[in-house]
Amino acid sequence: QVQLVESGGGLVQAGGSLRLACAASGRTFTLCAMGWFRQAPGKAREFVAAISSSGAGTDYADSVKGRFTISRDNAQNTVYLQMNSLKPEDTAIYTCAADLSLARMPRKEVGSYDYWGQGTQVTVFS
Repeated sequence: QVQLVESGGGLVQAGGSLRLACAASGRTFTLCAMGWFRQAPGKAREFVAAISSSGAGTDYADSVKGRFTISRDNAQNTVYLQMNSLKPEDTAIYTCAADLSLARMPRKEVGSYDYWGQGTQVTVFS
């Protein structure tokens, strides 16, 4: 049983920044790789960023490299997504997900994740 709750979404001007947080329940959080995904209206959910259980390994979609940073605080059972230099095309519902497997590296595939949060809306205007 893993529950994920996102926060930090909102309305921001292009070029600005937001910091999303995902709070996880349970002591098994430290064993899970975590990912962030997003879904814009009329489009499929797409990978944004992922981080290994230890935090040592990260991966990003090409569209956000250099602008977004994923991190985690295992003591607080929380994963973060720092989003800088935001663009209107970043507008989407952002969700976090937990991977219960013991894979060494973080994974990009939606099917690799076992638990999902409800999402938080990010809207970027120009």
